[in-house]
Amino acid sequence: MNTPFVPSRSSLPDVAFDAAAAARPLDWVGMSHIALPLRIAGADGAAIQVPASVDVSVNLRDANARGIHMSRMYLHLQNAFASETVTPAGLRRVLQSLIEGQGGISSAARLVLRYEQLLLRPALASDNAGWKRYPVEIDARLVDGHLHLGLRFAVEYSSTCPASAALSRQLNAERFAADFAAAHPLSTAVVSDWLASERGLAATPHAQRSRADVRVELRPAFDELPLVALIEALETALATPVQTAVKREDEQAFARLNAENLMFCEDAARRVAAALSADPRIERFDAEVAHFESLHAHDAVARVTGQGARE
Repeated sequence: MNTPFVPSRSSLPDVAFDAAAAARPLDWVGMSHIALPLRIAGADGAAIQVPASVDVSVNLRDANARGIHMSRMYLHLQNAFASETVTPAGLRRVLQSLIEGQGGISSAARLVLRYEQLLLRPALASDNAGWKRYPVEIDARLVDGHLHLGLRFAVEYSSTCPASAALSRQLNAERFAADFAAAHPLSTAVVSDWLASERGLAATPHAQRSRADVRVELRPAFDELPLVALIEALETALATPVQTAVKREDEQAFARLNAENLMFCEDAARRVAAALSADPRIERFDAEVAHFESLHAHDAVARVTGQGARE
């Protein structure tokens, strides 16, 4: 029986050490959409594991080097996040290890982590609760020893048009005046019954599901990524986050919140900006709100940028 030939590693050709044609440094070289598990902090602070899509790259500062050590970088990532929660300090360590693993041909590294954060949200009035998912992207770069952290996420909410609400109130008032033109005097019970009837609702304002897409540059002097805190700050500022499990009392409470928080896209953008500009963990922010119109065939959008609070 013939034993198959297994070449030794030293005998395998490695063209990565050949001279580079058209030699020049490269800004970033690496891999995208790597499937990896991540350990992240849940709403209660306990670590949970989630599937993620990861981009990893380093710069190639050696103009004559043909390529980076890509397989070495991939294997390092396989275990990088397996045992610890993603934190600014942990990201710095991983990025530094990626640079050191290139044997001097790189001086900067970058990681982009994409995953979905699941948060359990209570209903507005009943004892129910349900899970909501929030798309998240962490962009971490280590350049010349300086850590740069970007955090992107989205929050969905409901927006009721103030103009439509005003027009609806006018029609309701006109119907009331027509129905009770000859009724003198009016009792509270009669008016209450009329308001509770179908006649008491001549028009309804249009509302739509809406979304705030936010990107913040973080000051890396904090121990944890403030993702959950930022999500909750925006949902509080917007006041009408979309719901999960609802009973009739929850739906009524949601209708009340919408009436109390009538918003053009401009109003929503300013609410988002006010919440982000008050946070000392944020260096800069860029936010876009989109109201997916039920009246128009197009969306209403507003964008705002700014800085976080200075301590």
